Amino acid sequence: MSSALETLRPGFGGDIIEPGAAEYEAASRAVLALGTPVCVLRPASVADVQAAVRFAVESGLKLSVRGGGHSFPGFGTNEDGVVIDLRGLASVEVIDKERHVVRIGGGAIWGQVAAALAPHNLAISSGDTKTVGVGGLTLGGGIGWKVRKYGLALDNLVAVEIVTAASEVVRASAEENADLFWAIRGGGGNFGIVTAFEFAAHPTTDVYFGKLTFPAAELATVLPGWADYLRTAPEELTSIVSFANPFAGGREAPVEVHLAFDGDDADLAAAAIDPLRALGTVLEDDVTLKAYPEILEEGMVPPPGIQFVARSGFVNQDSVPEVLRQLAEAGRSERPPIISVRSVGGAVSRVPADATAYAHRQAALMFVTNLVGPPPAIAAGKPSLDVLWDRLAPHVSGAYGNFLGTITEADVAAVYPTETYQRLAAVKAQYDPANLFSANHNIQPA
Repeated sequence: MSSALETLRPGFGGDIIEPGAAEYEAASRAVLALGTPVCVLRPASVADVQAAVRFAVESGLKLSVRGGGHSFPGFGTNEDGVVIDLRGLASVEVIDKERHVVRIGGGAIWGQVAAALAPHNLAISSGDTKTVGVGGLTLGGGIGWKVRKYGLALDNLVAVEIVTAASEVVRASAEENADLFWAIRGGGGNFGIVTAFEFAAHPTTDVYFGKLTFPAAELATVLPGWADYLRTAPEELTSIVSFANPFAGGREAPVEVHLAFDGDDADLAAAAIDPLRALGTVLEDDVTLKAYPEILEEGMVPPPGIQFVARSGFVNQDSVPEVLRQLAEAGRSERPPIISVRSVGGAVSRVPADATAYAHRQAALMFVTNLVGPPPAIAAGKPSLDVLWDRLAPHVSGAYGNFLGTITEADVAAVYPTETYQRLAAVKAQYDPANLFSANHNIQPA
């Protein structure tokens, strides 16, 4: 392997990090996973990415591509393989002021993007964490704090620059390589390494953001009341309900309604938010006007030995009452998982189901269950979590790949319905026939 690296080294302008180097321990891990790759390559240019891809092909080693490194299964690292870390490609540039088109490097993180766009009074609806990568979140969907008004992060893509398995640089948009552009919007990292994204940003103001807290005893009324209201609430309002947090009391933890109102008009914000305040006994209300970059939370690397078991599902409107009933019941059980429920709909549902590879357009809600803790705590909570999901199965449609901790065939089938998968497999066969890019919820080439 060292001889192969020596062949790469002369023309490679970025960093090559091998075991024994001072940076290796930090460079080898993703946020939620440890790894021991043969090398971590940090390209400084698109040409470096091409060289890194050629090296990965020639070495025959497993390849992982890292943007922000936040994937629950740990896609951003591996054992005895090659990691291409894109952090050196993180520029943010407004390239068309009239159309608000922004070009973002494939290794950028959302905190950088929000901060860079703020002076231009522009924003892109992203996730909710500063350190999450633009690439992973966007390619899998992007359910953020402006999702009901502006859709998914991927709905705002105009074009991408991508390095394929043949180490070719390809531009994909609605006009160029449209099949590839369709596939990358929801198909994850299956088709190559995106070295640049072009988004249509939107003008933004400060936003009303914060949390309403209700007693745990009111969960059974607050949760369905929240969902009923979000069906018809102004699309400027996006919200998440979280409960049963073991670090805040488990079954006795307060019900937290997190919200963002996209606008700085106090009267409009109050009219949109007050119905949430009326859902129950408000214990805490810290909703206030904030700059959009300030509402993204800081990411954290978990302490050693802490594991995450994340699982997600979509809920169509007809199934909302039953799913929420079962989630509320689970939240009051002896060993509850952390449960969060996110409002979607709005702009997301107005995009045709087959317009992108993200296929869950008609869902009213997306929810996530999460076990967090050392292995004994995970083992203790897993049986009841499995029972919950068995009960939910008839009422849940699909899964959100960005909030999945496993990569089974059933997971892939949940993320990609049959027709979507078949179309993706055909694109995969064209751009990655040998399945070089397999560290993902993998699409097998047709």
